[in-house]
Formats: sequence, structure tokens, C-alpha cells
Amino acid sequence: MPDPSPSTPAAGVLPQDQSQDQNGAQTQDQTTSVVWDPAFTRYNFGPGHPMSPVRLDLTARLCEELGLFAQDDVVVVNPPVASDEELATVHDMGYVQAVRHAGEHPDDADQRFGIGTEDDPAFVGMHEASARIVGGTLAVTKDVWTGRARHGVNFCGGMHHAMPDRAAGFCIYNDASVAIEWLLAQGVERIAYIDIDVHHGDGVERCHWNDPRVMTCSIHETGRVLFPGTGFPGDIGGPDAMGTAVNVALPPGTGDAAWLRALHASIVPLVRAFNPQVLITQQGCDSHFQDPLAHLAISVDAQRQAMEALHRLSHELCDGRWIALGEGATRSSRSCRAAGPTSPASPATTRSGSTPRSRWRGTPMSGSATTCLVPP
Repeated sequence: MPDPSPSTPAAGVLPQDQSQDQNGAQTQDQTTSVVWDPAFTRYNFGPGHPMSPVRLDLTARLCEELGLFAQDDVVVVNPPVASDEELATVHDMGYVQAVRHAGEHPDDADQRFGIGTEDDPAFVGMHEASARIVGGTLAVTKDVWTGRARHGVNFCGGMHHAMPDRAAGFCIYNDASVAIEWLLAQGVERIAYIDIDVHHGDGVERCHWNDPRVMTCSIHETGRVLFPGTGFPGDIGGPDAMGTAVNVALPPGTGDAAWLRALHASIVPLVRAFNPQVLITQQGCDSHFQDPLAHLAISVDAQRQAMEALHRLSHELCDGRWIALGEGATRSSRSCRAAGPTSPASPATTRSGSTPRSRWRGTPMSGSATTCLVPP
């Protein structure tokens, strides 16, 4: 693990769009860049699939109803689709070409790349819809690093299961990893990625497994009972980056107190020791106790506490440079928002602990719990 140093950008790579205060110190714009456009609902695996695009529409409508998008310190951005060159910083070009072909001919998708499967069905326009998500995360990452914004939010992003050479777990292109590679290309020396989705952030970990400049942290339900079946405590990074992969695997039925303690007692101290210059978080809300595809027992109150803790951590360590991503949530927004601070008895006593490879069929996602993503 690299020695801690001040949490400012590396020498020679200071953000170019920042102003200076009277003492000559670099300062940042105080705005939050938020990605949204109805075009993001084109990421659509079809009827009956839990990754329904309506979750994004409902999240955006809720943000509008609450006045978040209209706040003076919030800028809504509609980014361009990521280019092949940007995708190629993480993904094999053969895979990108296979995704493009599947989007043009869904019935001819090559399942060797994980597309055209039950989890990741091919659909018309798949490449453009998936690359648009990457473009969104890249846009807010650039805003944060160059000082045009203090925080960046892409609640459409967080596709943390996508691998360099294949799709997995409803994820086609790995937007977080492409953003991390862009930051590394700017000379950033230390990036922390914290994933609090109920599933292990396996794709992001895999992409940066042997890079000591990137710390990947994931708190999730154990892979012994839940997809993707990885993310165990002994998985700590490649030979050149030992200690930069952090995995906290929790048993089914884990509730608020234990989940928050795992975050505060395990992940936060390690990230402090790593002393990142930029914080990227994946804030999937499928740890909620009413999520049908997992078995944790987390309330909305605890999820909000976790997000607020990550917000504070970004200011403590990174001068506020924070990119927050969404993704997992497989229950209606009504049920998630209505959930109180008290969780029911362990859901492990009422639901099977088997890995849900196809159990989700007939359980459409009708909303999202990603309502706490825009920082206060």
C-alpha cells in the first residue's frame, strides 16, 4: 500500500479549471453534476427483467418533485455516448464489437460474451444505451477532477459486474472502471472505490486487481449464497497490489447495526490509511430488506447513514472529490421509501439462500431506492 501523502492531485496534474483563493490555494466549484436524460431508459432488457428502466424514470421524477434538479448548486448534464476508444481503456474491442452486433441483430447475440443470456438479453441499441451510461460517469468524473463540480452523480451508472471481455449480472460496460482509468491517465495516484451494493463489486475489483493506485472496497452479502459468488475476506489484491482489495462478506439476515459497523470499522479506516485523492462509490440499494433477490435486512435509514458517511469521507480525504453511482435495487420505490428504521425478522428465514441465477423471472423492478444519491 502506498505511503499516505496530502490528498491533493499529484504534482503536474492539478485540475486546470480551478480558481485560486487569495492565498493561491486551488479551490473547486461547489456544484454537483448530476447525469440525467430520458434516453437512459433505453437500457432495457425487456418485460419481466428486474433491471427495468422505469426505476431510472421514477428516480428522476422524484428528484424533480423534491426540487433537487432545480437547486442552484445542482447542474443536470446530458453527456455524449462514450467512444470506442474510451471503452477500450477497460474492455476488449472484440467484446465491444460483439455488443454492437447484438444491438443490431439481437437474435444473433454471441453468448460467449455473456450477451443474449437470461441475465443479459440482447436488445436493439444495446451498445449505444450501454455506452451512454459510461459517457455519463465519465462526464461527471471529468467535472469533479477538473474542478467544474465538487461532486458528481450518475444514478444510471454503477455497472460493477461487467468484465473486460464479457457482460455479467445485468451489466454490459463497466462505467466505474472506465472512469478510474481516465483518472489514472490524468496522473491521479490514489483512487478509492467503495461498493455498498448487496452484491460483490467483482468487475471493478477484477479490472484493478493488480494496480496499487486503486483501492477497491466492497461490503456485500457473502458469495456463498448470492451472485456473483466471489468477494471473500482473503481476496486482498494482486501480487503488486496486496492490501488494495477489501472485501467484507456478510451473512444473510445482517441488519442495520452490523452493516453500518462493518462499513465504519473495516472499510473507512482502511480508506483513510490509503488516503485517496478521489472517491468513487457504488450505492446500489438492493441491500434493502424488501429486495427479493438478496437476503440482507437493511433499512432506508441505514442506507442514508452510509451515504452520508461516504459524503463526509470525501470531504475529509479528497477535498470533496466524490463520484456517486447507482445501480442495484429490485423493489418498488413505494415499498422502499415507506420502509421505516426497523427491519423485519431475518429474511433468511423466509427466503431461499440459493444464488438467484433465474429466480428473478416474473419479479419486475418497478422503481428505485436511489433517492439519497444527490449530496445535500
